[in-house]
Amino acid sequence: MRPHKAGRQQPLDLLAGVPDAVFRLDHKGRFTYLNAAAEALLERRADELLGRLAPGCFPATRGSLLEIQMREVLADRRPRQFDYHYQPQNRWYEVRAFADPAGLAVFFRDIDAHRRDDEQRDAEVRQLTAVLEALPSATVLVNGDDRIVVANRAWVGNGELLRSAGIRPGGVGDDYLASMSNALRPADHAAIVAGLSRLREQPDGAGMTFDYEYSAQLGPCASWFRLQAARVEASERIVVTHIDITDRVRDEQAMAWKAGHDELTGLANRATLLDMIGDALSGAVPGAPGTALLVIDLDGFKTVNDSLGHQLGDLLLRQVGERLADQVRPGDAVGRLGGDQFVVLARDCDSAEAAALAFRLQTTFGSAFVAAGISVPLSASIGVAVSRSDVRDAHQLLSDADAAMFAAKSSGRDRVHLFSPGLREAARWRLEVATRLRGDAIDQLVVHYQPVVRLDTGEVEGVEALVRWQHPERGLLPPDSFLSVAEETGQVIPITRWLLRETTRKAAEWRSQGLPLRMSVNVSARHFSAETLVRDVRVALRDSGLPPDQLVLELTETSVAEDPTRAEDQLTVLRSFGVRVAIDDFGTGWSSLAQLFALPISTLKIDRSLLTAAERASAGETGAVLGAIVGLTRTLGIRSVAEGVETPEHLRMVREAGCDLAQGWLLGQPMPAEEIPRWVRAVQAAGGDLCAQVMASSTVYQAG
Repeated sequence: MRPHKAGRQQPLDLLAGVPDAVFRLDHKGRFTYLNAAAEALLERRADELLGRLAPGCFPATRGSLLEIQMREVLADRRPRQFDYHYQPQNRWYEVRAFADPAGLAVFFRDIDAHRRDDEQRDAEVRQLTAVLEALPSATVLVNGDDRIVVANRAWVGNGELLRSAGIRPGGVGDDYLASMSNALRPADHAAIVAGLSRLREQPDGAGMTFDYEYSAQLGPCASWFRLQAARVEASERIVVTHIDITDRVRDEQAMAWKAGHDELTGLANRATLLDMIGDALSGAVPGAPGTALLVIDLDGFKTVNDSLGHQLGDLLLRQVGERLADQVRPGDAVGRLGGDQFVVLARDCDSAEAAALAFRLQTTFGSAFVAAGISVPLSASIGVAVSRSDVRDAHQLLSDADAAMFAAKSSGRDRVHLFSPGLREAARWRLEVATRLRGDAIDQLVVHYQPVVRLDTGEVEGVEALVRWQHPERGLLPPDSFLSVAEETGQVIPITRWLLRETTRKAAEWRSQGLPLRMSVNVSARHFSAETLVRDVRVALRDSGLPPDQLVLELTETSVAEDPTRAEDQLTVLRSFGVRVAIDDFGTGWSSLAQLFALPISTLKIDRSLLTAAERASAGETGAVLGAIVGLTRTLGIRSVAEGVETPEHLRMVREAGCDLAQGWLLGQPMPAEEIPRWVRAVQAAGGDLCAQVMASSTVYQAG
């Protein structure tokens, strides 16, 4: 009970225990009641205030929000609630004012700490908002309930894209995680929910972050984002930034695609093919059809590149890839190993199906390819290998298919060859040859010489140089066991360069001994493309001192046909300073006669296969075939050489046909250099007519 006036008592104070400060004012604004909390808050005793006007006791309230609000309550009798800052105390209070019959009841509550905390949080939010607005990436501030408190302009802009795609975006006040679920895959959404939960579960999340990359469909194309979330210090609020990494991801995807595909054709490259082969082999079911690989190598494509240019060559390679892709079965894969080699991977395919596929692919080359208006015929050699139980390695299966392709290539153009275990040994041998030829094998090469004889006089006119390899383990190896590999690897050029030096030196040595034997040396088509043939011949002749007309360069018609223009240019230069040129193995190539005889050649060597065919034919046909060839050469002023003369019948046929020269085992087998002088002098001592000598020996032998 508090006195109202001296000598008076207040009734029982029912509000004494209320924690809020409560006082009453009459209609004139005089204090009529204060509880204990009001005395403490106002820092005045009740007996100092009761009966006195409030503005007089607290001058700082004159004209303030508090005075205005209380007058309005007295005027309209409607309650008011508001926050009021009392300047003398520099504190905030929550005020509730109610009209009652006696005047006005006012409840005060000290909310200074709470208000200042709110102001601090608001200031922080304003500061964060300013920072977030400056960020180029879509960013939001979410509170402890995952509600969006702040969203910057970039977030709003992304929301417009979502809205255009029919997806409701999240804005301020919305549940962030619920909004994100509208545009994310379930797995991505679950990962983000878990990541934000872990951030909040940390006792002190300051400095901790959560990163996650995801894709979302914003507009017509997918976009990629990197989500970065961080706790606000001493708060449950989280700043979530969505950095657009679409360009980076697309660049990475493009780089990954390029790393796994051939840039020219867009087909799988070697690395990708090996991965695909490995997957197919590892997934093979016992007893089921295996995995087939077809290695396809274009025949003579280097000539196309050299003659038409690489730009047109590239167009043709793209067309080849497209044709192959059109012909394979669904689920099969086509790739390019590089150069003019392609690979087809056929899953669940046995040997018969693989062979059928190979022949079908071969038919794709039946019609010419057209590039820049030029029609170009192409063919391909195809090697086929089908996985077996002992093959689980992708490299091995590819090596087997490559070995089969090499066998197809070696047997002629436009062939299909199936792998057999023997080819694996052949492939190992090719690798050994290629390795050794790059090392010291050239020092192990030796030359044997086969005589070339004039058919009219039987005189030994010259020799043909035939290179051999004195292998340290395998003994003396013939040229066909290693020269094809040298041709592939380009080692045939240094071998030929060495051969030119060795043979011209030997021919000059024999000449000084009174044996002027014309030296014939085989030259590879590779030398034309390297464009060092003229220089290498000049150097060999200069160093040896051999007259140029004593050297004959032999080239196969197939090698010349691969690049006739380049061959003609270089051969013309060689012919101009006296070197003779012979076309070897005539009858086995595929060049046209017009193209062939346009070259500056002096000799045509008729292949032994024509002699064998002529021997099987009737006498009349024999004379007609060989006679026509020899007659043609004489008309053109070209000498003819018959190769492979091994029997007296062969010798008779070529002499009757009118050939100029001949060579073969009947007339003399290849022999080391040191045997040549003794052998030639023995022929000369016997009269010099080797043809007559061998025929006589044959007659004696038959009679005996």
